Amino acid sequence: MSETPQNESPDSPDSPDFEAMTRDIAEVPAVEVIVTVAVNLMSAAAVKLGLTEEGDKYKDLDEARKLVHALAGLLDAGATEVSSFHAAPLRDGLKSLQLAFREASLVPDEPGQGPGEKYTGPVYG
Repeated sequence: MSETPQNESPDSPDSPDFEAMTRDIAEVPAVEVIVTVAVNLMSAAAVKLGLTEEGDKYKDLDEARKLVHALAGLLDAGATEVSSFHAAPLRDGLKSLQLAFREASLVPDEPGQGPGEKYTGPVYG
């Protein structure tokens, strides 16, 4: 059963045009999709690490761990698919997030056990 609001029909101007969205995404190169997802993961992890202007307001290390780990997995899996032009800054950003996580943790993980270190190897500050 559809979850369409009562005042909105499936064809109303406010409803998404999934056909157009599908055509649009079909035109986007895979590298761009991978990089966009990586940047979104990096941004979300930075927020959860308290690295934004709001500081500790949104800090949640459990959530940050998940995001950093997912970012590391994506970069590990996609490394051969994106050029070093794209991969190098993403890896640098990942390492910065891993170091920030280590610094923010009251009880730091053992080397190699931090978020994403399964993919990157131990990160030392």
